[in-house]
Amino acid sequence: MNRESGIDMGRPDWSDKTILVTGGTGSFGRKFTDIVRRTRRPRKIIVFSRDELKQHEMRQTFDGPDMRYFIGDVRDQDRLRRAMRGVDVVVHAAALKQVPACEYNPIEAVLTNVMGGRNVIEAAIDAGVRDVLALSTDKAVSPSNLYGATKLVAEKLFVQANAYAGATPTRFSCVRYGNVVGSRGSVIPLFLEQRKAGKITITDPRMTRFWLTLDEGVAFVTRCIDEMEGGEVFVPKLKATNILDLATAIAPGCKVETVGIRPGEKLHEALLSPEESARTIDAGFSFVIQPAHPWWDSAKWRAFPKVAPGFRYESDSCEPLGMAALAEMAGLHTKAA
Repeated sequence: MNRESGIDMGRPDWSDKTILVTGGTGSFGRKFTDIVRRTRRPRKIIVFSRDELKQHEMRQTFDGPDMRYFIGDVRDQDRLRRAMRGVDVVVHAAALKQVPACEYNPIEAVLTNVMGGRNVIEAAIDAGVRDVLALSTDKAVSPSNLYGATKLVAEKLFVQANAYAGATPTRFSCVRYGNVVGSRGSVIPLFLEQRKAGKITITDPRMTRFWLTLDEGVAFVTRCIDEMEGGEVFVPKLKATNILDLATAIAPGCKVETVGIRPGEKLHEALLSPEESARTIDAGFSFVIQPAHPWWDSAKWRAFPKVAPGFRYESDSCEPLGMAALAEMAGLHTKAA
């Protein structure tokens, strides 16, 4: 047992499990597939996504008797039901994530992020899936943009889905984390490209953001699958950085131009709101937001301390990433560029 968390830190065997990942050809899905195949060796991984080209490209790297590729959209509940037959674990990573695109195409964001989440829930219950873990975002906390609002609704749907599941074996939880280093749409690849021209554009020099690597994100998600009882929102303990410091670490000596905050953007992000602190415990490896519902009763988390009343977890007040860590992030992705 781990002394900090009181939870077994061993690596459970997934050799008897079939895993389905929605949005499986994205940055997270590819890294999840890579790591889980090597470390957990599940019986099967099903990649569910709507882009046949990305599936073809992914198959060049990840193929074999343990891999399946399903063309499908989370907006199509019947296709999800077919794909989930015999599945033990679903990781729901499919979403429209770009803030400006969601602002400009709000109905599309709702159809994918909200109605798509509902379809995943209903298909999982119908198929008898055991564990469903949905990926959320810091932008779901006190949302100021449509993307965050849709992810907040999705979180509510997945938590309450445990009541709909009732006596069936299906359980639902969420993971909420910050920006992923080097993922599609991340600012780091943008800075790496811009530095070639000697000028970096930032939205506001005061802006701060939470960061984690893809490897850290996958490790946290797999840990939460092992630990989930159903109903939790798991929040990792992350560090943050000022956007100007990040730009300086990636492109030292380059001119920096401030272009202004985009529609829906915040200066600072939050992973926990003060209102949620009354239901939040510190489980060592993670903060765990417990449901405010009468059906919630998990003996597993009772021994862990609650966070202080009014506790807030925001990117401008948490432990910052040092310049060495920023340089390491930039260096890793320079090599990959």
